[in-house]
Amino acid sequence: MLTRLRPTCLFCPSDRQKAQEHPSINTSAINEVLYFRRQFAMRSTEEKKVYMLLKAVIFHYHGLDDQEKQDLINTAQELDAPEEYKWALEFVAKDYITAFERARSYLNDIIGDYQKEQRIDLINMVWKANNLKGYVTEMEATAMLKLAKDWNVQQELIQLVLK
Repeated sequence: MLTRLRPTCLFCPSDRQKAQEHPSINTSAINEVLYFRRQFAMRSTEEKKVYMLLKAVIFHYHGLDDQEKQDLINTAQELDAPEEYKWALEFVAKDYITAFERARSYLNDIIGDYQKEQRIDLINMVWKANNLKGYVTEMEATAMLKLAKDWNVQQELIQLVLK
């Protein structure tokens, strides 16, 4: 019997322990997302905006569900990024139809200056965050592939997906 835990509950220590006891839950992916979040918490406002916008635009790509909304809220709290969270949601809401292309342009301007390792970390983070719900939609995967291609980390994303 498969035990399903809400992805948002996996960030509190007691539920994370329960998840580790179930072989059907990919705890290594959870731990990597948690590590990346802790690492990112020390970053600048601009980098928090990048992080929040990247998650928000990918989650909104097919329509934001309750799990994803809660994950965005939790991420904003963990990063101490309430303003960046609000900014990211307003960015998407400004014009939902063009949100991805506008975000892509915005992110490409900033991320172009990042080291390759940072670009890989970002695409890795958003892939794993989407995968915590147990699946990644074709639309989300396509959006991430477009960003990975823009950032010259497409092969690294493909390797991650194949793992």
